[in-house]
Amino acid sequence: MNTGNMSSKEIIKDLLLRLPDEVSLHQIAQEIEFIVAVRQVMAELDRGESVTVEQLEKELPSWIMR
Repeated sequence: MNTGNMSSKEIIKDLLLRLPDEVSLHQIAQEIEFIVAVRQVMAELDRGESVTVEQLEKELPSWIMR
């Protein structure tokens, strides 16, 4: 899915439609946090800001669902 032209609200609506009905609020929150983190990195790249492998390795564990 290309979310580049979607509003934040549209992205969350799409997420909720794709998740199973029995998903917990905690799992929803984790999914949203992941989306936010990815969008922040993409925005940094769009602005020409570099992201080092070390930074990604440090942040990645917090992005992965538990």
